[in-house]
Amino acid sequence: MFTGIITDIGTVRAVARAGDTRFEIATAYDLATVDIGASIACNGCCLTVIEKGAGWFAIEASAETLSKTTLGSWGTGTRVNLERALKIGDELGGHIVSGHVEGLGEILSITPEGDSKRFRIRVAGALARFIAPKGSVAVDGTSLTVNEVEGDLFGVNIIPHTQAVTTWGAMVAGQPVNIEIDMLARYVARLTEYRPT
Repeated sequence: MFTGIITDIGTVRAVARAGDTRFEIATAYDLATVDIGASIACNGCCLTVIEKGAGWFAIEASAETLSKTTLGSWGTGTRVNLERALKIGDELGGHIVSGHVEGLGEILSITPEGDSKRFRIRVAGALARFIAPKGSVAVDGTSLTVNEVEGDLFGVNIIPHTQAVTTWGAMVAGQPVNIEIDMLARYVARLTEYRPT
């Protein structure tokens, strides 16, 4: 489990495409405190550390993960939002995030609003119904508050601090992003749709 509060920007330093795809990610994390088998959210995807070295760790992604997320487009030099797994007693500054990306969105526009930037993002219709004004959504692993919803579009504001400490400062219109809907929204929808036989 995660909170959607990004704690480092990593950089992909190597990619090996074989049966599964192996990524090595450079990080500022103290890797002496990261165990093999630990979970790290990489652009919102919960991935398992399979190897580590001085200033880097490795993860593997299956074909399923590559098909449902932006990981399939990662190459050497790609910058990645990172978050280590939540520990009991940690501050919960964002919202409960599982690291299970449901699908992709696309940044349609970026508009300055004061010192912040307003991003308008389109999601697939199947996901749009789970996104509500003033609700939470994780986009590329970042916990965000939804400002408005219009059909399959929603808007979020990104403050200067978030632009500086995540990959949001370099994002551009047309860019795909990983979307994880709020866990509560998912279960409420399931409960309202379920009809026992």
